Amino acid sequence: MLGTAAHAQRIPISSNRLPGDTIPAGYQLDSHGNLIKIDTTNQTLQHRNKYEDSITISYRYWDSTKMEKIDSSIDDFYTRFPVPWTNYDLGNFGNASKSFIFQPNMEPGFDEGMHAYDVYRYTKENTRFFQTTRPYSETVFLLGSRAEQMINLFHTQNKKSNFNFGLDFKIISSPGSYKNQSTNITNSRINTFYQSNNKRYSNTFIFINNKILSSENGGVKPGQNLDSLAFNDPGGAYVKIGNDLNTVRTIFNSTIAAGTQYKETMLLMRQTYDLGQKDSLVTDSVTYKLFYPRLRFQHTIEYSKKSYEFHHFLPIDSDYVKYMDFLPMADTIRFTDVWQNLSNDIAVISYPQKNNLNQFLKLNAGLELLKGNTDAFDIHYNNVYAGAEYRNRTRNQLYDVVAAGKLYVAGHYAGDYSAYISLQRSLKRNIGSLKIGFQNVNRTPSFVAGEFVTDSIRALTPSIYGNGITAKQSLTAFPVFNNGSYKKENITKIFALINIPPANLELGGEYYLISNYTYFKDFYNSDQYSSLFNVLHIYAQKKIKVANHLSWYLDGHFQQIAGNAPIHLPLVLARTRFAFEGNFYKNLFLSTGIEARYNTPYKADNYSPLTGQFFPQDTTTISNRPDISVYLNFRIKSFKGFVRLDNLNTVNFSNGISFTDVNYSAPGYPERSVWLRVGIWWSFVN
Repeated sequence: MLGTAAHAQRIPISSNRLPGDTIPAGYQLDSHGNLIKIDTTNQTLQHRNKYEDSITISYRYWDSTKMEKIDSSIDDFYTRFPVPWTNYDLGNFGNASKSFIFQPNMEPGFDEGMHAYDVYRYTKENTRFFQTTRPYSETVFLLGSRAEQMINLFHTQNKKSNFNFGLDFKIISSPGSYKNQSTNITNSRINTFYQSNNKRYSNTFIFINNKILSSENGGVKPGQNLDSLAFNDPGGAYVKIGNDLNTVRTIFNSTIAAGTQYKETMLLMRQTYDLGQKDSLVTDSVTYKLFYPRLRFQHTIEYSKKSYEFHHFLPIDSDYVKYMDFLPMADTIRFTDVWQNLSNDIAVISYPQKNNLNQFLKLNAGLELLKGNTDAFDIHYNNVYAGAEYRNRTRNQLYDVVAAGKLYVAGHYAGDYSAYISLQRSLKRNIGSLKIGFQNVNRTPSFVAGEFVTDSIRALTPSIYGNGITAKQSLTAFPVFNNGSYKKENITKIFALINIPPANLELGGEYYLISNYTYFKDFYNSDQYSSLFNVLHIYAQKKIKVANHLSWYLDGHFQQIAGNAPIHLPLVLARTRFAFEGNFYKNLFLSTGIEARYNTPYKADNYSPLTGQFFPQDTTTISNRPDISVYLNFRIKSFKGFVRLDNLNTVNFSNGISFTDVNYSAPGYPERSVWLRVGIWWSFVN
């Protein structure tokens, strides 16, 4: 049955409404999760598919009140691929990855500083909490050239009307094209949500385990002609690290003889208890009990254990000395940092209006207990912070205001803070929205780059790394050194975004002001750029309907740095897709065409395998051909298929036809040759 909502009949319901709660006859949910009465005037009859995902299933992300719908689109492969199109990797799916777009760390407090593999991790922020009346499952299988594979399994359902759980499991495995480049990544996640029958108490639980194994080859050795390898096999190229290694691997396990091993386990539990007003909704035959929270008491406890390791068994000393100015002192190289973090957060949340639970004021305080083991040192940091947050998404959906702040008041990170405010306004006639905002962060530099051994400690633990190093040694077990004490980084961000769906147009911009920027200037030495500088980033996204079934997609980014900051960015990053698409027959949705990505020449960052850090360099300019792909995407009901042939730009006609003219993602790191991927995304509503 189709109808128009009569907003005068709106009957709000709690924002912590249970997944699977029955919707009374004659009512439906609006975008706020409120019950509204269906207007029965001027209705037309239509057969309703009871398995329709968009009707029965929605979800929200952790710490968000906005409900999202299942994405059934097929026009963009990268909406389902872990690595976004704005990122590049070091030549293999699962290797270290970095964004072309400037993205500084804007989180105050403790940070390990190991972010080269963040795109592959499960986090609490990307955890989905579903609202579903039926069990829902997703099955993903991606197969690429040279035995590249990704498997992703997800299931969620309600065991009872007030208890929902989700299971998420993902494996990424790829041997790569070049020597010592294999990867094996395993992610698992369990999340649950429980609410008492009287709707006063709720419990949210998240368990996450990430295991990332990635071989590090340091890039190919210089002076080789990749166009002339035997049988055009890139596996014949000599690499800087692990040239003589043979990796033992299966899809479920891999032994990394020379490379990176990151492990993470996280447990989180949040409990809330509400004080508020009881109410009821009476229909012809049933009475539905309602509850409106007015004051919420919230406690969140989180424990995480993270280990970061680089190791190489039986290294070839001459390779490390020649290419990385590093002299191994034993038959095994191993650097390991292990961190444990236990945090308790207590919050009080007030809801001024019972009929708008997207408006609230939150006051919170927390205690962090950090323990680190970096081979030579045991480190303990205790921190106390306080925070406040105000949100108001108005009932008429015209305005959405967010203001939040966090200050570390005591402990090792005292003085770190974050302040954020944004305002979103719906445009007239509901044609889109405009969002503007401001953010300022004052933060201690990341641990791996900014925490150093005092002179007295250093006298007891002399450095064993390298030759002739006189700089101060970092507290981390990784071979990192600096030249002095670092001040707190200060980053200001001003942003704006306009979105006009009827015109298929999105425009945005970000302006950064940065001082005391901390970075790595080479393989081992961190440094700080104290002068103030700014970065401008402007982006646009547009879909143009060329003909009945022809569409042209445009994505563009422009970046400009003012000052002599040690940051190198491409001036322009662009992607275009020209697609033949539409709904054919009854259930076939098709999108097929050609895709190209291009970035202007720039001095791309180098990469240090021993520390897991990208760092700027001034000697090599990366100038690539556009990355060109052809694709065929389709959907039949809940089944989605993706077929892609990437890197057609590597074609070389100098000796017949071969695909050996590869692009480079970083100095010494060639990208893949022509690459075929076939993917299946299949969802089930039981």
